[in-house]
Amino acid sequence: MWLKPEEVLLKNALKLWVTEKSNSYFILQRRRRQGDSGGKLSGMLVGALDAVLDSNARVAPFRILHQMPGSQVYWVIACGATVEEIHQHWEWLEQNLLHTLSVFDNKDDVISFVHGKVKGLIAEETRSKLAEQEEDPEKFREALVKFETRFNFPNLEKLVTYYSCCCWKGRVPRQGWIYLSINHLCFYSFLLGKEVKLIIPWADVKRLERTSNTLITEIIRVTTRSKERDFSMFLNIDETFRLMELLADVTIRRLLDNEAFELDPPLQEPTQITKKDLEARMQTEYFRACFRLPRVEKLDEIVDCFLWTPYSQCHTAGKLYTSENYICFASKEEGSCHVIIPLQEVVTVEKMEDTSLLPNPIIVGVRSKRVFQFTEIENREHLVEQLSKRLKLLRGEKPGCLGKSGVEETVSSGSSGCPEELCTTSTALDSLVNNSSNKKEPRHSLNSEALMALFHLTETESADSTLRMEEVKKRLWYDHFVEYGRTVSMFRTEKIRKLVAMGIPECLRGELWLLFSDAVTDLATHPDYYANLVDESMGKCCMATEEIERDLHRSLPEHPAFQSDTGIAALRRVLTAYAYRNPKIGYCQSMNILTSVLLLYAKEEEAFWLLVAVCERMLPDYFNRRVIGAQVDQAVFEELIKEHLPELAEHVTDLSCLASISLSWFLTLFLSIIPLESALNVVDCFFYDGIKVIFQVGLAILDANTQELCSCTDDGQVLIILSRFLDHIANKESPLPQIAQQHVFSDDKEPVQQVEISDLIRDSYEKFGDLHVGQIEQMRCRHRIRVLQKLEDTTKQNVLRVVAPDVSFSTEDLGDLYDLFKREHLLSCYWGGNGSAALHHDPSLPYLEQYRINSFQFNNLFCLLSPWTWGALSDILAQRTFRVLDENADSLIDFKELVSCLDIMYYGDFSEKLRLLYRLHIPPACSDDDGDNLSPLRTTFISSVRPDYFSKSNGEAIDYQHQLKKMLEDLVKRKKEATKDLSLMNQREFIQFCKTLYSMFREDPEENNLYQAIATVTTLLLQIGEVGQRIRSSGSMSELPSTSSEESKVLTPTDAADAVFGEVDVSPKNNPPAEPGEDDWNVSFEQILASLLTEQCLVNFFEKLVTIKSKLLPAKANQYQQRINLTIH
Repeated sequence: MWLKPEEVLLKNALKLWVTEKSNSYFILQRRRRQGDSGGKLSGMLVGALDAVLDSNARVAPFRILHQMPGSQVYWVIACGATVEEIHQHWEWLEQNLLHTLSVFDNKDDVISFVHGKVKGLIAEETRSKLAEQEEDPEKFREALVKFETRFNFPNLEKLVTYYSCCCWKGRVPRQGWIYLSINHLCFYSFLLGKEVKLIIPWADVKRLERTSNTLITEIIRVTTRSKERDFSMFLNIDETFRLMELLADVTIRRLLDNEAFELDPPLQEPTQITKKDLEARMQTEYFRACFRLPRVEKLDEIVDCFLWTPYSQCHTAGKLYTSENYICFASKEEGSCHVIIPLQEVVTVEKMEDTSLLPNPIIVGVRSKRVFQFTEIENREHLVEQLSKRLKLLRGEKPGCLGKSGVEETVSSGSSGCPEELCTTSTALDSLVNNSSNKKEPRHSLNSEALMALFHLTETESADSTLRMEEVKKRLWYDHFVEYGRTVSMFRTEKIRKLVAMGIPECLRGELWLLFSDAVTDLATHPDYYANLVDESMGKCCMATEEIERDLHRSLPEHPAFQSDTGIAALRRVLTAYAYRNPKIGYCQSMNILTSVLLLYAKEEEAFWLLVAVCERMLPDYFNRRVIGAQVDQAVFEELIKEHLPELAEHVTDLSCLASISLSWFLTLFLSIIPLESALNVVDCFFYDGIKVIFQVGLAILDANTQELCSCTDDGQVLIILSRFLDHIANKESPLPQIAQQHVFSDDKEPVQQVEISDLIRDSYEKFGDLHVGQIEQMRCRHRIRVLQKLEDTTKQNVLRVVAPDVSFSTEDLGDLYDLFKREHLLSCYWGGNGSAALHHDPSLPYLEQYRINSFQFNNLFCLLSPWTWGALSDILAQRTFRVLDENADSLIDFKELVSCLDIMYYGDFSEKLRLLYRLHIPPACSDDDGDNLSPLRTTFISSVRPDYFSKSNGEAIDYQHQLKKMLEDLVKRKKEATKDLSLMNQREFIQFCKTLYSMFREDPEENNLYQAIATVTTLLLQIGEVGQRIRSSGSMSELPSTSSEESKVLTPTDAADAVFGEVDVSPKNNPPAEPGEDDWNVSFEQILASLLTEQCLVNFFEKLVTIKSKLLPAKANQYQQRINLTIH
């Protein structure tokens, strides 16, 4: 165990301890024992002490000391009771610490670093032990307090776990603590008076990997878009990395893939996530993938046991897995024996008599009159009790209720595939299930036979030999059924795998597909479900049905079954019914190919449930708009190529070419890629072994063509080579006629040797059969993070491409703005009402509409990015700006709307900036709820008595009437330049507008000149408003001040007034004279623009060049803290 470093002197201790190993910094010693050579007296003394002292006072026989070269002072840092324990500590020091110490120049730094690391390991060991005994140990509470104090996150940021580790900066490590919370990875270190804090949101993580460098063999590298961070020296790096992967996967999918990702109930509320929940999720996902069970199945218990296997007359060691609807068994030896027992098939669960030969046995009886005997089960009473309760619950439910939750899981009224009136709610689908007890004649007749029975094809040449082979296969299968079973709960062994690899006989193919996929259980528990679904869905029109109609005649067009109305109608019904059942998927291309093959070998209703099993269990997330599941498996496939075909990976440096070619292999299960009679054998293996078969066969195909692929110089050659190979995969044992594939690329210069599909499958199992489900699931978890982040990068690039032509920001600045915009959305998901914020992200929408923010989020960004400072008015004006941008009044704006506003503020001309300010002070932006309700007649910035002359700063007096006349002249010239009509501004709005301008000038170098200029303009505009008010009241211009004759020749007051106020209807018929009042006073945008143009300093202020870079850097640094402060307060 690790010890708190304690100083010791070795001068007299050397006689009591023997040095076993040593290096520059550490010494491993063994305590002397009686009989050791070279120290008989000391050995006897040690032996006597150990005999006299009790066990608690005895000294451990092994210890490790820390030393500094040339120093006589040593520190005990570890001890051990066994050689294995102390050697484990020694190896950890050599691998993680020894090489690191050489980077320190100061001896004190080395001592401080080692002691700090050892103390961290001690605390972590203590925490681990307490965590095993208690859900919320005291140490964890202490760590939580430190986490909250050091990072000051809101209470909604839940800490999951923490570890002692080092964070590397270049070649220098910093010892500290890593904290894993629901949304962030955080690191804290305080060493030698220097504090280091690091916050990495999981949503920014692009890659998590275990690697090494020249100093450390085990490093966890966290890669974001901007940096790489290395962490090392974990006490248990396997556990740490596993939890980091789980947290990153769950968080990224929750935030970025809410289109398809559905959390388990314990994880639906992020603030309640614990380490235990994450580990339970990992085990459940492995359980579902291993036995290919529905997503609603949650693992309850795992029990070590033995299963009696009658075919081998022995007990097979393995694990028993139980869930709500299944009992499953997997042998310890991979692939030796698997059993899947649906509780729907179970008749009894009983305890047997406990004997020495059969300790703690239970028997499970199923409807097929087969009995499964499990022995050596710990706590079997509890297990039998739980299983008995579930059986009673199932028998008490109505037929069809089992699996109801599975239907509810896949229903969403907000689907993009079908309209809301078609894909109603789960209630509608519940009625389909519940109505199964009320038998009624279906409106649509369904095929009661597989299409192959109606349109049977046989090879005319050598038909006898193939039929004889079919008979041999059938006899082998019938013999196998007798010994291993012919139901879902059959013993699945290596023998059945070999039979499947040979190809399932035509007459048994549909039956075995149903058994291997367990679609037969869904079929039995949902009677009449499909018939009711067909009646409900047929005749309804939506996007999915239109796509289905387009693809119907492209589905195996060479097969007679789909050259007839019978096959086409059945295909239409199955695809439409599934689109209605699962609108999240709806219909995807390649589903038609798969379904057409299913209809060949299964009845129509059976084909529907086989399609459900493939889309919802065996190929999760494959068939949706973004085909994320297929993209993840392509990334996994690339990694497998590097691992298993290093020669090919070395020559083909860009494996994305191979991945893009192989995408169709995964989506279609090689149907339409290789000849149908050969592809059927691959589909057979897929239903038995799952997705691993597609990986294996894909690797076998590349392996067979490695030499040719290594000589390729471009992607086109790669495609030609693979297409030729795939076209010539034959199945001579199949009774079906060979149907040539219609590939575009062909090259007949050299004859291509045919490859037997059975040989290809056998090679795939022999060379790549060591792939197992756990490995694939772990790789999927790791690559899903990269795929989702790559999709986010694609979204960003497309958004920037759409927005860039309309704004003046540089590409770099625009990218930074997008990152801030997206992070504001994510911050709301973290701490600002996660449920509502998540609704603002919809990956199914066009790129520009996927992320949107509300007014609260906009206010935060606006305060960070706006070039105009408004002081106390900032919040009010930010709200008004949001109303201006929210043209569709849905209380949300997208990135383009935000950037268009900022573009005007930073790069707009004087008129555009003023137009924006003007719009902020008139309806609909301006409302009575803004809180600025000062009387328009009480202002602090203009005198209540307006003089006819106004003194400028140089003392020169300017004739106010002359200024007014010049302004009217400018208005006449500019009236033609007005681009868009804006409503007039009343006196209250105008005074608020002036207050806004005043607040913008604070702390400007030209502050005094700007104040004088705006006062001058304000006075002019107030008089203009009064002139207009008099015109509307009297209908004449008699109130205008008189001008000289020369001036009147240029512009008479009457002409000027007509030009300025021409937009206002002053006809006495429509506007009868009214008493002068506040409501009659108004000015137009053109009048304000012309007035401000008369003051050069105002023009200079608005046309002054301001770069957004000066705002971006502080915004990146302060965005988190700003949101934290707002959330806390």
